[in-house]
Amino acid sequence: MSKKRIVVICPGRGSYTRETNNYFKQFGKLAKKEIKWMDEQREGKGRLSLTKLDSQNFRARTHMIGENASTLIYACSLIDFLSIDKNKYEVVSILGNSMGWYTALALSQTISIENGFDLIDTMGSMMKDDLIGAQMIYPITKENWQKDQKTLEVVLSEVHQAGAHISIELGGYVVIGGERSALQKLSKKLPVKEKYPLIIPYHAAFHTPLLESISKSAFKMIDSSIFKKPSIPLIDGRGKIWSPYSSDPIDIMEYTLNHQVQNTFDFTSSVAVALKEYSPDKVLLLGPGNSLGGPVGQILIENKWLGLESKEDFSNYQKVDPFVLSMGIIDQRKML
Repeated sequence: MSKKRIVVICPGRGSYTRETNNYFKQFGKLAKKEIKWMDEQREGKGRLSLTKLDSQNFRARTHMIGENASTLIYACSLIDFLSIDKNKYEVVSILGNSMGWYTALALSQTISIENGFDLIDTMGSMMKDDLIGAQMIYPITKENWQKDQKTLEVVLSEVHQAGAHISIELGGYVVIGGERSALQKLSKKLPVKEKYPLIIPYHAAFHTPLLESISKSAFKMIDSSIFKKPSIPLIDGRGKIWSPYSSDPIDIMEYTLNHQVQNTFDFTSSVAVALKEYSPDKVLLLGPGNSLGGPVGQILIENKWLGLESKEDFSNYQKVDPFVLSMGIIDQRKML
């Protein structure tokens, strides 16, 4: 029996929530050694271990701040990756959304699991005393998940006038980054759509020029020797493929610590490239949670992948033989 070819997608910040508490206890059996090592690193710095954090009742002020959320999410994604049945599935490419890029580096063996933890801990802790700017999320699709070009044009115009930036292109959403004052102006300008526009708590202006100082600090703190050629093809936040044979580790480091820190992370293009270049049998979303389920579905619709043209098409397809498998959905997790 031939293996099914899968593209693996790693989630970013905001994916560890009240619903994903106690992740280690439920799913962490295969990653005990790695989690133990991470716990020791944190305790050695006088911080609460990830295991204790994960077992505590969820508190936004504790679990969503960068120095805790980043490595919690990394550990959960690692647990899920190690849970994939390698006898049934072949991972043909890995990508991530925002912080998920760092996780993808580790899972593709571009950096080691340990260096992945250190990288994520470093990048996630740099603004623990003073966040630079903020992020806001806003939908740009119609109810059927088809992109609304008029809404997009309005959003881009208002973002420009406010002096803000497009931080992440996230399927049927844009994440906007900028000074908090600029986002507060925007929140009064953009038409209200249910809970949107929504300022994302405990997030800085990731993937914008405001983080130039963070990029400069990262080059001083991260050793270039940790970067290697990937063992599994990587797709970055521009849709560029980093292949195992032709990639230059220094170029990967430059992109990781410079370009993606200060420029738009185009998750939409990343997924589109993965679909068209690797034509996977399935797309696998690592946990925690299922925050990327909607955006990935919207990207499938935008590209008319599998003939899908609406939210209803996607939902019906998922009910029969799901193309997108999420570790955050128990019935789908059992398939892996």
